[in-house]
Parts: sequence; structure tokens; C-alpha cells
Amino acid sequence: MSTARFALWRLAGLVLTLLAASLVVFVVLDILPGDPAALMLGTSARPDTLAALRHQMGLDRPAVLRYVLWVWGLVRGDFGTSITYGVPVGELIEARVMVSLPLAAMAITLSTAIAIPVGVAAAARRGRAVDTSLMGVAQIGVAVPNFWLGLLLILLFSVELAWLPASGFAGWDKGAGAALRSLLLPALALALPQAAILARVTRSAVLETLGQDYVRTALAKGLTGLAALWKHAVPNALIPVVTILGLQFSFLLAGTVIIENVFALPGLGRLVFQAIEQRDLIVVQDLVVLLAGSVIVVNFLVDLAYLWLDPRLSRDAPT
Repeated sequence: MSTARFALWRLAGLVLTLLAASLVVFVVLDILPGDPAALMLGTSARPDTLAALRHQMGLDRPAVLRYVLWVWGLVRGDFGTSITYGVPVGELIEARVMVSLPLAAMAITLSTAIAIPVGVAAAARRGRAVDTSLMGVAQIGVAVPNFWLGLLLILLFSVELAWLPASGFAGWDKGAGAALRSLLLPALALALPQAAILARVTRSAVLETLGQDYVRTALAKGLTGLAALWKHAVPNALIPVVTILGLQFSFLLAGTVIIENVFALPGLGRLVFQAIEQRDLIVVQDLVVLLAGSVIVVNFLVDLAYLWLDPRLSRDAPT
């Protein structure tokens, strides 16, 4: 299969998966017990007010029609209007994504910058004290919850040292420096546990490639161990590392509910929490499918990255 056909095949799978995810989200929220309008207004709501809200939310229409209209609105970029905030959901998402996306990007950058050198160093010194120490620290990092780590970082860098703000977001209008300072501690709280996982995966992948024939051949031809490591072992170990990176970025973008609440950041994760608390089901439905879609799209980009790392994969794909 050619590279173009492989990409189109993956793209078709992306579209089908997005549709399936939207259907699951709609069905799950639609079959929840109780009337969503009554949940939002409370039991003391007047019947005419309840009927008006049901009409505004489209609950008086057949479920199939509601689903089709909702998906068509998503395709056109129309996410509906929030009942709680009284503004288009798209505006809420646009404002919040400018916090969550840079936060996820900072976290994945820090995680990669820490994990890959640590994993490669541990693999290069397998069985030695350096390997044992690094993997021991990584094991601790895997076990530490990110919200607890976030609290420790606040105590150290905000309370004791007063270097960084403990909570809140300065805003991009105050300058990139102030905004990034606000995101640094939560990014570290997200990055360090993920770096521990990625370091262990990197070590295992590099150790596997170090045992391959092409590495031994390179060493037999006179290449130094360090050169063979970085020129042959590390590049060929990147596929499992890229897989984990894709999963981690999806998690960091969609799974920051706790961290954004710990640091009082106005991001997508906190918006999801607030929408659930306020029973704003329109916002919840849109955000869940948006975050699920981000995971699916990132996985699609990871599949395309595989082609760049190893073009042989396109020949192995089904035709």
C-alpha cells in the first residue's frame, strides 16, 4: 500500500471513530435517568419555564433528529448556547483552550526533555548503579499522584521560595512571560509523572534495539558504543516512544480536570467540572465529544508519524 493510500485509510478510520464517539456520548447522556431540563431548573420550576427550556434544548424533538442536528452543528462549528453562561459554547471553548492547549504542550515538552535522556542513560548503563537509581526514581514518579505533586510544588516554589504564583492565570494579555509563569507549576505537576512512564518505556525500547544485529554490526565495523547508541539504537526505538507520547498528549489535554482545579486555571478541564456541577448538559456534551475527538485526532497523527519513522509500516497495512 502506498503512503497516500495508507494515510487515506487511516483518515477514513478517523472519521468513523469520531462518528462512533459522538453517537456514544449522545446516547449515554440521552438515556440518563430524569429530565435534563428539570435537573437544570430544579424541582420547583414552573411548567411553562420547564417547557421553554425543553424547547430551547431541543428535547421536544425525536432523539434521532436531535443527534443529526447536533452533529451537523458540530461540523459547522455551532456548539449551541450554554444555559448557565448564556453565551455560545464555542466562545467558552475558545477562551479555555488557550489555557489547556499551552499547558498540555508545556507538559509534554518537559516530559519528553526529561524522559528520553533519562531512559537512554539508564539503557546505556544497564544493571549499574545509575540504571538502578534512575529507574527507582521513575518508579516513584509513576506512583505519585499528580495533584499531590502539584500541592508539594506549590508549598516549595510558591509558599517557601515565592518564585512562582500558586494559582490563577495571568492571561496572555499580560504578556507571554507572565502567562507561562502561571502555567509552569501545573505543567511540572503534569509532566513529572508522565516523564517517569516515558523514561521506563524509552529504556525498554532502547535495550531491545541494542540487541539487534544491525547494532552489533555497527560496533563490529568500529563505531563507538555512544555513536551506535544515538545513530542506530535510539532512532529505531522511537516508535513505541512516539506511541506513548501520543497517548500522553491526549491525556494531558483531556485529563487535566484535577490539576486545573488545584491551580484554579480557567481551562477545559475546569470547564468540564463546572458544567457537570451546574448540570449544563449542552456544555458537557460538546466538551466530552471535543476531548474524545482530540484523542482520536492525536492518535491519527501518531499513525502518520509512524510512516516517517518507519515507511515499511505502510506496506504492512491491509489493502
